[in-house]
Amino acid sequence: MKKPYGGIERKLSRWGWIFITPSLLFFSIFSFYPILNAAYTSFFRKKILSLKPPTFIGLKNYSYLLQSSDFWNSIRATFVFTVGTFIPLVVFSLLLAVLILSVRKGQKYLQLAYYAPAVLSSVVAAVIWLSIFDPRGIGNQWVNFFMNTPGIDHKWLASSFMVQFSTILVYFWKYIGYFVVIFIAGLSAIPGSLYEAARIDGASNWQSFWRITFPLLKPTVVLVSVMSMLQCLKTFSTQYLFVQAGSPQAPINVITLNIFNTGIRDHHIGRSSAMSIILFLIMLFFTWFQFKTSKADDVTY
Repeated sequence: MKKPYGGIERKLSRWGWIFITPSLLFFSIFSFYPILNAAYTSFFRKKILSLKPPTFIGLKNYSYLLQSSDFWNSIRATFVFTVGTFIPLVVFSLLLAVLILSVRKGQKYLQLAYYAPAVLSSVVAAVIWLSIFDPRGIGNQWVNFFMNTPGIDHKWLASSFMVQFSTILVYFWKYIGYFVVIFIAGLSAIPGSLYEAARIDGASNWQSFWRITFPLLKPTVVLVSVMSMLQCLKTFSTQYLFVQAGSPQAPINVITLNIFNTGIRDHHIGRSSAMSIILFLIMLFFTWFQFKTSKADDVTY
């Protein structure tokens, strides 16, 4: 039988609601309401500058997108970018975290050096790399210096492959330090006595990693995987700035960029809202799938 709340419990519960109410209001206004509004708008034909009232068309916006080659190209571009960024981010950030913790001196400086790009906005990071990839930028100067080919202006962002690789490189450079810090926090929570016991039993470093580190780090791996994948799926500013700088749009026309162009440039608000809902469902599915397949239970040491 449940014990009824006493005066202190009721008071603490009341203060709990008081403290979380601002966050709930913020989430409702800036996250939950826009999702509902986008879902509602996706069933209408609506132009941003039109004086005509929106026309209800049901699922026609979704039907149009599923038959649109431009939309499927955006799905493909988003998939290539996400897979090309997400997997290296998780793998190399974990390896770097392990390597940094194995260094006896200068750990804090290494963490700071890798984390520094994460404090930059995506716009600033993209501009930095655009200046590097510029035909007369520092990237060309390095290549010409080492290859002894002065005066040659390599157009790095003119080819489809290079522009895809460049956007992946920008994201990798910007976010790897952020996830390194998260992995370091997870690794630091594992008791050193477990490694000492494994060393006494004759286990190698590789065996210790797979038998101790990785299983106990599983919740952190799941967290980093979900965060990095969602970050990749909602990428926008890097691709937008690269296209504005003259790069070919088709290879990097990710869903978010297509949403922007459809809604702001072409004024098809209903169609762009339908794309937003599809992207939201894709993100929801992959988040559920990762948690379902990983089954990250609470870890006890």
